[in-house]
Amino acid sequence: MSSAAVPTPVLHEQVLDWYAIAQRDLPWRSPDATPWGVFVSEVMLQQTPVARVEPVWHAWLTRWPTPADLAADAPGEAVRAWGRLGYPRRALRLHAAATAMVERHGGEVPGSHEELLDLPGVGTYTAAAVASFGFGLRATVVDTNVRRVFARLVQGRAQASPSLTRSEMDLATSLLPADADRARTWSVGVMELGALTCTARAPRCADCPVAELCAWRLAGHPAYDGPARKGQAWHGTDRQARGALLRVLREATGPVDGEDLARAWPDEPAQRDRCLDSLVADGLVEPLSGNRFRLPA
Repeated sequence: MSSAAVPTPVLHEQVLDWYAIAQRDLPWRSPDATPWGVFVSEVMLQQTPVARVEPVWHAWLTRWPTPADLAADAPGEAVRAWGRLGYPRRALRLHAAATAMVERHGGEVPGSHEELLDLPGVGTYTAAAVASFGFGLRATVVDTNVRRVFARLVQGRAQASPSLTRSEMDLATSLLPADADRARTWSVGVMELGALTCTARAPRCADCPVAELCAWRLAGHPAYDGPARKGQAWHGTDRQARGALLRVLREATGPVDGEDLARAWPDEPAQRDRCLDSLVADGLVEPLSGNRFRLPA
């Protein structure tokens, strides 16, 4: 089934009507949310569930309500406040982006897709999402949920390909409403549909507002025939070790002795040293004299 076979006006109406009723009450979707609040949410939500993000987002916006507030603080404080959201380099990218906003844009989140894309650590998705959800611009916003919805609805496949393709972007653009405000609501509506109904493991097709249009359902729900998707291990991995080391540094009020870090991951000293070196290389940890360490100043 191709995008040309999808009755786009009907598709728009049904998704938008569903979203008006089913949407979650999330603070970064509030009419009062600032572009900075939207920016912070988009970085935090990458590979992290909403339930874990929301309390940290509130804490960040209370402490750093503007980019200038964050840029004026040490990058290590961003890492500390990141807590256990995972992938803590995102905290450093947020701090670097805030610093660039102060240096290049008068302390404001830039309002064009091109300027957003030029910020450190900002990729195609984040730039489009902030342009759309923060400034109401018409932009093609494609995340994992959107890819899965369109793979099923239009292409008749159980899952999207492992990585984003040009054809997927073209398809998403072809389905985007012409009106900017409607396009913004459509984009977040499709994302919500993928998050709540057209889920990866247990899609609730009986509750889907566009089930009668879905190529995957009409084809009898054929199984995914692409490469196997590997789940991410955690126990005993370098990710767990890095997290244990960072937790000690986040909870400390000053520099931490290497011996204290050794106690945080005692059973695998070679792995611990490797992970500590990687944290230093990533800019998340700053080594000091006397075998001491701290979050970056």
